[in-house]
Parts: sequence; C-alpha cells; structure tokens
Amino acid sequence: MLRRTYDGQVCSIARALEIVGERWTLLIVRDALLGVTRFDGFLRCLPIARNVLSDRLNGLVANKVLERVQYQDRPPRYEYLLTAKGRELAPVVLALMEWGDRHAPDGTEVPRTAVHVGCGGGVGVGLTCDTCDGPVPAAKVALGPAQ
Repeated sequence: MLRRTYDGQVCSIARALEIVGERWTLLIVRDALLGVTRFDGFLRCLPIARNVLSDRLNGLVANKVLERVQYQDRPPRYEYLLTAKGRELAPVVLALMEWGDRHAPDGTEVPRTAVHVGCGGGVGVGLTCDTCDGPVPAAKVALGPAQ
C-alpha cells in the first residue's frame, strides 16, 4: 500500500509496513476489530476522506486483511470483514494502544480497555520466552538474525 518500497532490506517489519503502514490503515483495522464493517461506519468513526477510505479498504482487501462481502443487491452494498490474517493484527493494535496510553496520553479521555469475551477479564500484550515460559521485560528483548 505504501507508495515507497523497502528494496534491499531483508526485514519483515518493512514488508508488514507495506500492508498496514499507510496513514489510517491501522485505525481502519482497529475499528474493524471493534465491529465496524460498513463503509459508512468507518466514515462515522474516522475523519477520513471517502476516496482515501476507499483506497485503504481496497488495499486491505487486496492484501487479504479484510474480505469484501456483498450484503445488499439493489443498490449493491458491501461490508468489510476481518479475515483470519486481519484478526492476527489484534495484538499489534493492542500493543500500540497500550504504548499510546503510557507514552502519548491525551489527558482528557479514559483509555480504551481490552476485555476477554469469554470471562470479562482484562487482556494485555505480554512478552514471554518460548524456552523458559517466563515473562520478559521489554528492556531484555534483543532482535537478532533469523536462526
């Protein structure tokens, strides 16, 4: 979706930004995670131009993050549903939300919360080690080459 590429970089973060790095894209995904499915619904939630929203939705569909499903014949109307690939962005959106709550608070609003639909408990993003199964503080995480 981005108008620039990251040629020469062997980096999955750069490839992910090609899909979700445009302005508004993650906010559209956020709203889809909150249950918004229709074009007008996204317009109500976001101060975004119709043509930009259309472009972002088309890009998310092309990258199989959203699926475009017709729900009305006359006139034809569509909704945009998260695919399994799109739902996998939930931890990314949640991590950005938690980071923003800590480091970019607005001061006037109550932060959004994430809740486990099954039991009502709070849900957070946590780092755990796949070897020792213990929690890992962010300061103890290092990125390295693929193994």
